[in-house]
Amino acid sequence: MRDDETPPQTPTGTLSPATPTAPGTPGTDTPAAQAGPAAWVLRLVAVGLVLTALNLRPAITSLGALLEEVRDGLHMSGSVAGVLTSVPPLCFAVFGIMAPRLARRFGPGAVVCAGMTAITAGLVIRPLVGGTAGFLAASALALMGIAVSNVLMPVIVKRWFPDRVGSMTGLYSMALALGTSLAAAVTVPMTEAMGGSWKAGLGIWAVLAAAAVLPWIPLVRDRHAASGQPSARQARTPELRITRSRTAWALACFFGLQATAAYITMGWMPQIFRDAGVSAGTAGVLLAVTMAMGVPLAFVIPRVAARMRNQGPIVVFLGACGLAGYAGLYLAPSGGAWAWAVLLGVSNCAFPLALTMISMRSRSGAGVVRLSAFAQSCGYLISIPGPLLVGVLYQHSGGWGLPIGLMAALMVPQMVAGTLAGRDRTIEDEC
Repeated sequence: MRDDETPPQTPTGTLSPATPTAPGTPGTDTPAAQAGPAAWVLRLVAVGLVLTALNLRPAITSLGALLEEVRDGLHMSGSVAGVLTSVPPLCFAVFGIMAPRLARRFGPGAVVCAGMTAITAGLVIRPLVGGTAGFLAASALALMGIAVSNVLMPVIVKRWFPDRVGSMTGLYSMALALGTSLAAAVTVPMTEAMGGSWKAGLGIWAVLAAAAVLPWIPLVRDRHAASGQPSARQARTPELRITRSRTAWALACFFGLQATAAYITMGWMPQIFRDAGVSAGTAGVLLAVTMAMGVPLAFVIPRVAARMRNQGPIVVFLGACGLAGYAGLYLAPSGGAWAWAVLLGVSNCAFPLALTMISMRSRSGAGVVRLSAFAQSCGYLISIPGPLLVGVLYQHSGGWGLPIGLMAALMVPQMVAGTLAGRDRTIEDEC
């Protein structure tokens, strides 16, 4: 751990990291002044991280499970439905860039609390509106909350757990993967259990989002945590010109390409298997297997990555799994379907690796905020064309050869960008 990643010191029992004071300052030599945040405070933040991560995808995957029913209920055209499926990465890019300014003004904890509130409100409102425009607006509200929380998760980890970046990133990444797969798996059965109403099936996820608001309330009420004022050292640090950092650009490209692969997998893998003769039910289970691989590996990979000075070997290993999975889909999609699903699930764990590298590629909390917003916003913009291009190639070629070739080809620059982003350096060295 670098010297300037030393955990911030606060009086025992306070809610937030305090600004370090010079030795000899009155009141700083007492044991209480040298102690860190109370254990119960750190436990509360950890609970907040887990609950927040659980809510960062159900608004999307629950809609995907009920998209046909929503289209019929709102008389939504196919083109509008296509736009709806492309909205999440666009919102993540547009709204995520707002997170650093909001975090400086109100504090990361307060912004995440507001994000969870926005998700709750959006999930409550969108089943109640009667038209497509209102449904899109309510979805955008929920996605705005997801976007700012996406960006600030690495910041919260860096601020509260600077000596446990790998384990805490793994914890919330595992929770994010669990929330993703859980919503995809249980939304339809829950909808059927509640009478078959798609409105109830979508709205029920607001309960989980509301629970995620609660742990952050003490941080909002704490004046020091909400102030967002930098420490004396941070105040003297020049403003980072992050666009000058080659590491930041490499990390943005790596994030965008892994997101492209993930969205293509979620959107098209079941259809690939179905076109190869696999039943619809089995194709759905294969997708669930792919997504479920992220639950254990999302906890393990960040812990391993945080112990390594260079994360390039992990990037190459995950990319090799992806290339093997795509080769299997091309050569024998049905014969080895389970193996290809597992390999692509392992490859998709580039996401928690990217989050870990965001926390490791800056020496300060302020730098992590800037880097997280830059990498995720640019990355999600990069990811938008991928799934659409796969659909176009599939429609015009009449088969999956060209689309799978594109997926495999994109894995190569992903491995190159990830290797460059995984080098042992920080953005402060380059800006």
